[in-house]
Amino acid sequence: MKIQLVKFIIVVSLILSSCSKDSTNVIDPVVEGTEITQFSFLKSNNPTLENDINLTIENNKITGHVPSKESIKNLIATFTHNSLVVEINDVKQISGTTYNNFSKTVNYTLKTSDGRLENYEVAVSYFTGLPIFNINTTDGIAIDSKDEYLTGTASIEGGLNFLDLAVSSMEIRGRGNSTWWVHPKKPYQLKFENKTEVLDMPKDKKWIFLAEYSDKTLIRNKIAFEMGYISKLDWTPECRFAEVFVNNEYNGTYNISQKVEVSSNRVALGDTGYLLEIDQLDRLDSDDVYFYTGDFLINIKEPEVANNGDQFNYIKNLIIQFETALHGSQFKDPSVGYAKYIDVNSFIDWYLISEIAKNQDSKSFSSIFFNVIPGEKIKMGPLWDFDLAFGNVDYSDATHPTGFWVKDHKWFKRLFEDPSFVSKVKSRFIYFKQNQNYILDKMDFQANYLKMAQNENDKKWNLFGRYVWPNPVVYNTHQDEITHLKSWYNQRMSWLDNAFSNL
Repeated sequence: MKIQLVKFIIVVSLILSSCSKDSTNVIDPVVEGTEITQFSFLKSNNPTLENDINLTIENNKITGHVPSKESIKNLIATFTHNSLVVEINDVKQISGTTYNNFSKTVNYTLKTSDGRLENYEVAVSYFTGLPIFNINTTDGIAIDSKDEYLTGTASIEGGLNFLDLAVSSMEIRGRGNSTWWVHPKKPYQLKFENKTEVLDMPKDKKWIFLAEYSDKTLIRNKIAFEMGYISKLDWTPECRFAEVFVNNEYNGTYNISQKVEVSSNRVALGDTGYLLEIDQLDRLDSDDVYFYTGDFLINIKEPEVANNGDQFNYIKNLIIQFETALHGSQFKDPSVGYAKYIDVNSFIDWYLISEIAKNQDSKSFSSIFFNVIPGEKIKMGPLWDFDLAFGNVDYSDATHPTGFWVKDHKWFKRLFEDPSFVSKVKSRFIYFKQNQNYILDKMDFQANYLKMAQNENDKKWNLFGRYVWPNPVVYNTHQDEITHLKSWYNQRMSWLDNAFSNL
């Protein structure tokens, strides 16, 4: 009996002892996971930042924005996670301690002791999210001439979406006509020593910096090019938006475009082709070579030819033969009329895009390009100079979304007298009408893409809420400008749909 009592006392003592330990030294088991729940760049760890920056975590993508041109190539991240270890390329990351270059996408890997892995992509945009194009002239000389190139260097910080460009030698000068003389934000032409890839566009030496000063949407040229990309035109310039710094000073958002020139990556005309432009005498340079037809002044852009030389006379005679056939009594005849000389499909697509946009300059003024390879037919294009399109002009009927405009171009006015040409135009317009929503989506996409850029550009140039020549309307915000552009385009397409149906 005593033995049983002793055993009972020992058991009770052990139970009470165990309960006492559990109640005073409870240790929850560590539960490992693969989640990052918070990610920041704190000013206390990153003195170059003006404020703390808290990034957004959605699924496995972490995104954020550094709102000024601070260096993001050497930032310390502060983050909260529940894994055993966090690594980048097998290098352990310590919250609040480890430096990284965030100018490109960075991938964090979370690991647990039982072998589970999870990846998080960290994408940090900086300034406006656009690539940054740095231009520095020798001795910081201002770019104030359209005639004389300045030497210097250029580089690109591509950001998340484009390749960087290391510091490269270049020359730069002004360009344009009204855009150069009237507006304070100047357009440029930049020329590299060697063919160079710029913002993922094919290599070449010369690049155009469109200021888009009077186009407060910034996107009219871009949208016209988007129509060109889905057309039958042989080539339409590629372009990219970028923030441009000249001699370390912010100069605004630019549309950087391929130049309209003969090149294997541009207007591909081989060694014998001609690039021509309908132009105006007061816009020509002193060394331009040109001739008159019955309708227009034609500037021979390329190749370089001598006045009254064999090449000059060949192309002059060809264009005059075309005009003679066009205005002749047998102009509708496919064998001896205009169709003998021109690629009708290219004429129709160039016309429709120019008419849809109701481009001020496409009626007869300038930047009306066409080209020909000897032995082949004359082709219209490429598209160029649409900043005064889509109603962005206050001194002509091109302001309004109603009414024909380019149809009164002397060549097209005559072409529309041929029922066969009219029928082809009407049929082809259906294609562009079917793509109306596609173009509207492009407008929305570009507006969103430029959401931060347009704000910085406006801070620099004070555009919104005041008249800029030759704007027909004045709005207070970029979104209002985009809304107006979309409304104008929709009204234009409706009017043309009805007008073509009645031809």
